[in-house]
Amino acid sequence: MSDLIRLDNLTVAYERHPAVHHISGGFAAGSLTAIAGPNGAGKSTLLKAIIGELRPAGGSIDRGALMRNDFGYLPQAADIVRRFPISVADTVMLGAWKNAGAFGRFSRKDAERAREALGIVGLSGFEKRHIGSLSAGQFQRALFARLLLQDARVILLDEPFTAIDQRTTRDLLDLVLRWNQEERTVIAVLHDFEQVRSYFPETLLIARELVGWGKTQEIMSPANLIKARAMAERWDEEAETCLPKEEHYGGEFAKREPAE
Repeated sequence: MSDLIRLDNLTVAYERHPAVHHISGGFAAGSLTAIAGPNGAGKSTLLKAIIGELRPAGGSIDRGALMRNDFGYLPQAADIVRRFPISVADTVMLGAWKNAGAFGRFSRKDAERAREALGIVGLSGFEKRHIGSLSAGQFQRALFARLLLQDARVILLDEPFTAIDQRTTRDLLDLVLRWNQEERTVIAVLHDFEQVRSYFPETLLIARELVGWGKTQEIMSPANLIKARAMAERWDEEAETCLPKEEHYGGEFAKREPAE
């Protein structure tokens, strides 16, 4: 399989301090990859750079011919506001935004697809419920239903199974495997190493810097995990970003300016 997304010496920084440092490698088209590492390893930062929410401070991200609407992105639950007065059905319908007409109206077909997606994730009959009334697991199911409507080529998940019950986790992992069978490219930040080993054939292990990238059974070895922990513990939070003379800010849909 050829690389769909390529990272070349990628560094991502906050206020000139590198959060992810000199990462190189590629995500193959149709691959199922976990991004793993210790707390504070830069996993979520890397995912945000791939989606274009953060712009590289050095190196580049080559997304080829991918456009913004080719990506489906699920951020961490802590980053999602649930106080808006919106129903479960309307939340899921937002996944069909690229099909909305000039006045932001959705078709009957989109509404039917939303009902089907809710059925797939186990939320049939929840259409009129307010999203604020859902449990953590039910809300995550609704967000996965929204991803189903997006029909994206690349799906990015940031700790999608944190603080939800085991049954919901199993059901949503089954959906991730279904996406993989459909040859979509799935990249997930995970903190549960058993989930990584059991469900994700490829792993990118980082501790601000690259520890290993490849087959999960090889990368998630005890030696590599010890190395990753040691690298994270000795990381200098105040280190300056080392920038090349010429910087490449890959990605035509990157949103933010590079750190000054």
